[in-house]
Amino acid sequence: MAAVDSFHLLYREVARTCHNHVEFLAVVGALYTAKKGLCILYDCYSLMRLHVTLCLHSRRDLVQQYGEWAVVTGATNSIGRAYAEELAKCGMNIILICNKRQELHSMSEAIAGNYGVNTSFIDVDLSRGQEVYLAVKEALRDLDIGILVNHAGVYDEFPESLVEAAEDKVWEILHVNVAAAVVMAHLVVPGMVQKKRGAVVNVISGSIGKSDAQTAASRAYVETFSRQLGCEVSSSGVFVQCLTPLCVGGKRPSSCGFLPLFAPSPDVYARHAVRTLGASTRTTGYWAHALQLLACRWIPGWLCRSVGRLSQQ
Repeated sequence: MAAVDSFHLLYREVARTCHNHVEFLAVVGALYTAKKGLCILYDCYSLMRLHVTLCLHSRRDLVQQYGEWAVVTGATNSIGRAYAEELAKCGMNIILICNKRQELHSMSEAIAGNYGVNTSFIDVDLSRGQEVYLAVKEALRDLDIGILVNHAGVYDEFPESLVEAAEDKVWEILHVNVAAAVVMAHLVVPGMVQKKRGAVVNVISGSIGKSDAQTAASRAYVETFSRQLGCEVSSSGVFVQCLTPLCVGGKRPSSCGFLPLFAPSPDVYARHAVRTLGASTRTTGYWAHALQLLACRWIPGWLCRSVGRLSQQ
C-alpha cells in the first residue's frame, strides 16, 4: 500500500507541475510546429520554382548563354545520350566521349542528321588514366566549349565490398568516377573563365540502391568537388551543377520498382534536367525525384526505408 500511495503522490506532484507549465509548453509546441510548417512551405516553394516555373519559360539560347560546343563524357549511356540530344535540340554542337567507337559513330551521325548540328567524337577509355587525356586535349583545342557534362561513371548493380573487390576494379572507379571529372574540368574550365561564360554539369548516377564503400566515396568526392569548383569560378561567369538523378527508366530497371512516375525515360529526364541548368547548383534534375527527397526529409526514416524496400520488390 505504501508503494501505491507513493505512486499516486508522485503522479499528483508531476501533474501539478505540468499544469503550472502547460501554457509555456503550448507556446514551445506552437513555435516548433510553425517552424516545421514554414520549412515545408519553403521546400515546396523551391520545388515549384525550379521544376514548375522553368517549364513555363521559353527555350533558352544555350549557345549564346554558354558557347557553341558541348562535351559529354559517358555519352553512350542512357542519361548521357539523352542529355547530348537535348543539348543538340538547343542548337549546340556536340562532342561525344566514350570507349565504344561503333556506338559513338552511329550516335554522332544520328544527332547531326536529326538536329542539324556539328558533331564529333573521341574514342578513349577513361579508365586508363592520364595517358588518354593528351588526345582529348588535342581534340578540344581552339573550340568554344560552352558546356561540359561529366557523365562517365562505373556503377555496379551488384556492388562488392572493398575487401572482395579486385585491385583493377578499384583503380577503374578512381580513374572514371573521380579523376575523369577533375581532369576534364581542368581541360575546359580555364577557357570558360577566360570567356566569362560556361557551365559544368557533374552527373552522379547510381544514387539509389546499395553501394560499396569506394563507389559511395567517389560520389561524395564529386559532390564536394562540384561545390568547391562552383565557389572558385562563379565570379567568372561559370556555372557548376551537381546533378543527382534517382531511378531513370532504362538504367538499372530492377531498382525502379513499381512506380513508373518516379522512373522517367532518359529523354524525359534530360529535358527536365537541362531546364535546371543555370538555376540550381545541386538538383535531382526531375520534379518527381525532388518530391521523393522532400518526402524522405519530412517523414520518419523507418517509413522511407519500408517504402524503398517495397518499391524494389
